[in-house]
Amino acid sequence: MKKLSFYLMIMLLSLGAFPTTMFAAEKNIATATSDPKEIPAEVRTMLNRLDEIKAMDKSTLASSEKKELRKEVREIKSQLRSSGNGLYLSVGAIIIIILLLILLL
Repeated sequence: MKKLSFYLMIMLLSLGAFPTTMFAAEKNIATATSDPKEIPAEVRTMLNRLDEIKAMDKSTLASSEKKELRKEVREIKSQLRSSGNGLYLSVGAIIIIILLLILLL
């Protein structure tokens, strides 16, 4: 009896996962890229600078110059993160919010 319930549970879980893979293949990529957001000029210049730094040949640079480039990259990345208007939640915060909603409702 235990094996039968175990096999039934495995079968139900596998059937539940099957339709999600079918739907994933049906998404139209053209609709996702048809509405791009315009990137501000300041952000575009920072991204261009990051691309320039990535394309540089760093083997010819001195260690102090490499250090300055690393500082510059960190500064640009922090500015890009701070300029984003998104709301970032950690996994722990999401779990706490869900638990609070379950307890309150």
